[in-house]
Amino acid sequence: MRNIAKEVGALIRSHRKALGISQEALAARSQIDRSYMGRIERGEVNVTLKALWDIAASMEISAKLLIPE
Repeated sequence: MRNIAKEVGALIRSHRKALGISQEALAARSQIDRSYMGRIERGEVNVTLKALWDIAASMEISAKLLIPE
């Protein structure tokens, strides 16, 4: 069984690292609590669509890139 939350978190982390920004900076840009951002990246929570949209927008990428195939 797939763990979509972990896959989404891994995609967010990968794009964040490619941009060279810290988890704290991404959280601030996305207006998301840093600890929540950490839980999202570790796949511990199911990210809301709004949060996913805000994260993608703060990285200036399409939200589609954060959804696994």
